[in-house]
Amino acid sequence: MKVITLGLLFCCQVAIGQQFTVTGHVFDSLDNPMPGATVMLLNPSDSTLVKFNVTNSEGLFEIKNLAPSKYWIKITFIGCKTHTSDILPPASGTLVDVGRIVMKESHTKLDELIVSATIPVIVKQDTIEYNASSFKTIRNANVEELLKKLPGVEVDSDGNIVAQGEEVRRITVDGKDFFGGTDPKLATRNLPADAINKVQVHDRKSDQAIFSGIDDGQREKAINLELKPEKRAGAFGNFAAGYGTDNRYQAKANVNRFSKEKQFSVLAMANNTNQQGFSIDEYMNFTAGAQGMMSGGGGAVRIQVNEDNQAGVPLDFGNRANGIMSTFGGGVNFSNRLSSKTDLTASYFLNHLDHSKAQTTYRENFLQNGKFIYNERSAEDNKNENHRISLMVDHKIDSANSLKLTTNASYNQTSIATTSTSENHTEAGESINGSNGTTIAEGSSANLNTNLLYKHRFGKKGRTFSGNFQLAILKADQEGLLDALYKVEGVENDRTITQRSEQTTETQTYGASFSYIEPLGNRNYIEAHYNLRQNVNSVNRPVYDVQDRIELYNDSLSTKYRSDYVYNRASLNFRMNRKKYTLTVGTGVQQTNLKGDVDGQPSIINRSYRNFVPVLRFNYDFSSARHLRFDFETSVEEPTIQQLQPVLDNRDQLNPYQGNPSLRPAYQQSWRLNFTSFDPGSFVTFFMFADIDFVTNAIINSITNQDFIRTTMPVNVASRTSVNVNTTLSFPITPINSRISLGGSLRGERGLNMLDNFTYGITQQTKRGSVRYNYHYQDLLDLNLGVELSDQDIRYELAQPDQHFVNATYTADGTLTFLRKYQITYGLDYLVYKNKSTGFDQSVPLLNFSFSRSFLKNNSGELKISVTNLLDKAIGINQASSVNYVERTTTNSLGRYFMLTFSFALNKQINPMGIRRGGPMMRIMR
Repeated sequence: MKVITLGLLFCCQVAIGQQFTVTGHVFDSLDNPMPGATVMLLNPSDSTLVKFNVTNSEGLFEIKNLAPSKYWIKITFIGCKTHTSDILPPASGTLVDVGRIVMKESHTKLDELIVSATIPVIVKQDTIEYNASSFKTIRNANVEELLKKLPGVEVDSDGNIVAQGEEVRRITVDGKDFFGGTDPKLATRNLPADAINKVQVHDRKSDQAIFSGIDDGQREKAINLELKPEKRAGAFGNFAAGYGTDNRYQAKANVNRFSKEKQFSVLAMANNTNQQGFSIDEYMNFTAGAQGMMSGGGGAVRIQVNEDNQAGVPLDFGNRANGIMSTFGGGVNFSNRLSSKTDLTASYFLNHLDHSKAQTTYRENFLQNGKFIYNERSAEDNKNENHRISLMVDHKIDSANSLKLTTNASYNQTSIATTSTSENHTEAGESINGSNGTTIAEGSSANLNTNLLYKHRFGKKGRTFSGNFQLAILKADQEGLLDALYKVEGVENDRTITQRSEQTTETQTYGASFSYIEPLGNRNYIEAHYNLRQNVNSVNRPVYDVQDRIELYNDSLSTKYRSDYVYNRASLNFRMNRKKYTLTVGTGVQQTNLKGDVDGQPSIINRSYRNFVPVLRFNYDFSSARHLRFDFETSVEEPTIQQLQPVLDNRDQLNPYQGNPSLRPAYQQSWRLNFTSFDPGSFVTFFMFADIDFVTNAIINSITNQDFIRTTMPVNVASRTSVNVNTTLSFPITPINSRISLGGSLRGERGLNMLDNFTYGITQQTKRGSVRYNYHYQDLLDLNLGVELSDQDIRYELAQPDQHFVNATYTADGTLTFLRKYQITYGLDYLVYKNKSTGFDQSVPLLNFSFSRSFLKNNSGELKISVTNLLDKAIGINQASSVNYVERTTTNSLGRYFMLTFSFALNKQINPMGIRRGGPMMRIMR
């Protein structure tokens, strides 16, 4: 790495010598400055692009760091004739000023020779825009494969997306929600990559914040997929069907017809190859809840692992396998402008999942003196069916008033059957206690979430009012059966438990928020915001002991709980807008009241909290391509209902859970810094994101071990601090048709935990680094190499061994196209998992290979033979460390299989020559 760095520095120093700068001022025929005109410097010998830039809002341009040579300058703008002239290096000095350039209007259509030089990345204020044609994918690839190529964007094996260090939670197409927008996989795994012109990554604010200009803190990292213009001219889509060894099959189809005002998409899929074209969050949530309801040996432990994450120690160290899945699903998405005042978007989607997995868990539980070992083997067979409906109506009442209604509804049915065997034993292997059992759980849930946004503009410019009204209803019913045997060494009789339980959960949320902006003049504003929310929850869970087929009500395990949570927040901000920067500073007061009763005993929980919530936001634009954003904000994390319930849940005899009605809310202060830069002359892109969070009254899980029974209870500790820095640098190596992306991140965290009533500190540090290399030669060869390294240290302030995890992922994939119709692709992921503290060392190579031939008109058909997991490594590994243990989980996965697949691209003749008509590019016209 040092040699590479020194080499790059040497090259930079050579390039800097004797360089000069070209500047100028571009106007239209009416003598108005022309922003957005493309200025290119070309090599006169072969017309190749050397550097380019875009004029700013005043029509000015500047191109720096030019080697002393003769150039050909080209300036283009849509609707204008191309300006051309020669540029010579200055006789003295380092500046060439071409002065005023007037672009003449073009009245005739000339034959054009189009030479496209695409700009890979552009930074537009808070949006990072990638030109899709600059990042090559294999034939018939989906959007997910395109995202994996983008610098600063990461996609894991489950399809989850992280951009600039933040999780992407919403994807739109041409600015409109796709199947409600809240399931990114429906877009990334079903839309074809060759339909995309631009990928725009941005921070999406709430509709109310966008209109009012008042940042209410409701932000989510989002991606907008802009289609190629020609894809709006007719229907497009892909069909694929394949069959392989071991009765493996897959079928997939999508048909889309988009225009400026209409969107229509139909999706359908079915496979038994672990490919989900949709998210399964509802299923995963039910699975966790059902395991908690009726846990045998280790089910509840897995749930508590997630809860332990509140202590600040990350749990997921990479898991590439999750059993065997068979899925089918389909749906329709529709968007239309019904009139000049009304837009409608609606969608429906159905998915069905059959999931089976076999899993082994090894956990070392640490005590203040010594440790004990937990082993578990489990097998699950689960089924899930989910329906989703979304509706959005945006209506402009008149020029000053508008309404927007957004509704999402879902219905979910799930059944789970689990068998498990678990045991605790000493370091010497002597058995302490154990259990084996079977759990069966079935349930359904219905969820409705609707928002109505009213917007009003007053006659005075800048004065606005908006109100947002929310209604959310959730109802869930579950029923479970537990049949378990518990054995304790030294106790003569084993304990058999057979129980049946029911659980009904109902939640109603009512909310309203109001925003008002008053202009003060000179682009200064006063912002007022008020938010009210009430959340009413009720849980009724009777538990019955079953003896000789007779059910007896178990009073100690049954519970009936109701809570009423009321939240009020009022804030006042001052905002200053200037040409180069914006500044917002203000404060607010949040009042929270929580009441709860258990088994009809009123006001067992009756608490009130008041917190001040200041805010500071600053945005600075160094130029059109360099931006800095700083945010300071505060928030309050309220305890959950389950955490507050004063009930001991001991259905898992080895791992009971105790609620804590004395919990206080956690108060979080967050500092965030974001810097983005793109050099349009060199195509160098740099992103940096830094985040510092400081939490007081942090909620963590206290662990108490007594007779090797592990009891968990949520408690407050003084504080928790975390720091996260993420950077990405991407640059081309033009002479060899290559591009390199370098990524790095550092996360440090300092928190407190409790073990056996003893408070101790945990310090965690994670360092990640990645390198991606891409080589592209015409349309014949595409090669990608990558490596990602992760080094994590966890240090404890007690007699518990520190943990040191080292994980690595090496990737190599490529495409070779020959004789125009033939294509060879391969992909290798080499995964390495290490725990230097325990000596664990495991590597998993995953190799895929395919050979294909295209045919039919415009090569719209393809026949492909492929092999997946050629080396037959049917295993997935996950490592975790939290509170007082370290564990490793191994899960089965698909083995090797071969498949023959036929694919057909609908209406590929829309763009048969592959001419890239959309997106940032230069058109050199002769």
